[in-house]
Amino acid sequence: MDLFNYQRRTSSEVNIGAAPMGSPHPIRIQSMTNTSTLDTEASAAQAQRIAEAGGEYVRLTTQGVREAENLRHINGALRRQQVMVPLVADVHFNPKVAEVAALYAEKVRINPGNYVDPVRTFKEMTYTDEEYAQEVEKIRERFIPFLEICKANRTAIRIGVNHGSLSDRIMSRYGDTPEGIVESCMEFLRICVAQGFTDVVVSIKASNTVVMVRAVRLLAQVMEQEGMSFPLHLGVTEAGDGEDGRIKSALGIGALLADGLGDTIRVSLSEEPEVEIPVARRIVDYIGERADHPFIYGEVAEEFNYLAPERRKTQAVRNIGGGQPPVVIAERMNGSLEYDANFKPDYIYCGRTLHEHRIPDTDYIVDIEKWAGQPGTFPVFKYNQVKLIDQFPEGLKFLFMPLQGFTEEVADVLRRNPDVVLISQSSHPNRLGEQRALAHLLMKGELANPVVYFQLYREEDVELFQLKAAIDMGALLFDGLCDGIFLINMGKISHEAQDATAFNILQGTRTRISKTEYISCPGCGRTLFSLQPTIARVKAATSHLKGLKIGIMGCIVNGPGEMADADYGYVGAGRGKISLYKQKECVARNIPEEEAVERLIELMKEHGDYREVEE
Repeated sequence: MDLFNYQRRTSSEVNIGAAPMGSPHPIRIQSMTNTSTLDTEASAAQAQRIAEAGGEYVRLTTQGVREAENLRHINGALRRQQVMVPLVADVHFNPKVAEVAALYAEKVRINPGNYVDPVRTFKEMTYTDEEYAQEVEKIRERFIPFLEICKANRTAIRIGVNHGSLSDRIMSRYGDTPEGIVESCMEFLRICVAQGFTDVVVSIKASNTVVMVRAVRLLAQVMEQEGMSFPLHLGVTEAGDGEDGRIKSALGIGALLADGLGDTIRVSLSEEPEVEIPVARRIVDYIGERADHPFIYGEVAEEFNYLAPERRKTQAVRNIGGGQPPVVIAERMNGSLEYDANFKPDYIYCGRTLHEHRIPDTDYIVDIEKWAGQPGTFPVFKYNQVKLIDQFPEGLKFLFMPLQGFTEEVADVLRRNPDVVLISQSSHPNRLGEQRALAHLLMKGELANPVVYFQLYREEDVELFQLKAAIDMGALLFDGLCDGIFLINMGKISHEAQDATAFNILQGTRTRISKTEYISCPGCGRTLFSLQPTIARVKAATSHLKGLKIGIMGCIVNGPGEMADADYGYVGAGRGKISLYKQKECVARNIPEEEAVERLIELMKEHGDYREVEE
């Protein structure tokens, strides 16, 4: 794989109804209904809305045999309306349901974590090698008959691993690691290969974008080592709603698509399913713009590990680099004093004019031509002014640096001036490739200067700006190359929105926490309460609690697992009933829904994690 030049991974073709998948075909877009699969009319109507929005597959939950059998009626209702979108059955816990669903759906998703293995208990368990092998043999015995049904009915399958539902058996051997996630998937893929079954799609999902990206990267490598090229389904599960869900999804999905990994995507938003489709389309289209781009020359630094990257070692210059959280630089060349106290930039770039009135307690960056050493200001040089740097005293300085401007002369200046922070810039169609190449040049030259990434856009639409910025920054952050982020948009998007996007990108990669994080599912037919109003109520009561992670889950399939690193969890336990979690432990069961938010706050108070809103 070329880290610097975009090329889509070659994957095998999988037949899924009228929309085959794989690298010979476009990257497919999909969503999932949140209706009851027993309600034929509602499910067919929502599937049609998803298809009309541009969705190329529609997934439906099938909790039991009755739901699986009703896929026949939903499928028929759609075909009578000339809606040919393939249907995907989503199965957990019950192999029999998968076997029935294979008769009526074009694809069936199964979860290795709960297909045969017992329900996860989150307890420490040990397996001898013999016991472990016996459990794997049970999978073969139960899985092969399902494959035979799929062969006979030309039904594709998705091996869909969720980080939150790894079995106790996998956890006992591999722990909560990308290696365990991948092995959970590979156990099933090896059986498919041995049985000559090739209509297989693979997915690895997590609510933690770092885990998701690392696991998918590893899966692609392990599959290649074992001679497999199955298509990849990408998604950040429980991404949330609003800008948080969009940015988080674009970070994880975009970082992988940018490296050529991915054949279908689903953006999991806690909103109506058809709303997901245009967001996914924008992500795919933006990645597509870098196809056949001009070649970027780059060499991978020896110390860089793509599968498990560590933060690039840099020298701290003030609050930048040296392992400190990435900083945020923002632009205010017009002298604007607008800012949100929750997303206050660390530095303000003002160009050539340092206005009299400034944002309080914030440092400013001034072009070297107009910098006069004013307190709280720091100079910035263009790359063709690099010779001037030696003339200035020790202290924080910035240098705009495109890849093409980096020469041995620049490297020598940086060696003499470790207090220079580079601002990496690129106008290349694949700006990620150029900015990665510059970081690797620094590593190869043993230069420890911090790097801030400058991204310039000209968008009028806030969502498109957020998606593009998240896609461009994702891999740089996951690769550990980023000491700061500097976003500028030349369109009609407020400074506050630009600042918030930068901080939300850092939050989405868990490199800098600036607010409460919500891990909320998109909802499906299993959801046991009204999801969107509930999320709004929980956010209204807790959004001021900076640094807490709160899970809001419609049911227990992935809830407790995906919330494993959350501080608190709010999970549907039955119609109108909620269970509350403190980390992995269920501490209150079957609370009436109307009392649950208040009880959640009480639980936070018991553990000293709640404070009242400051007036």
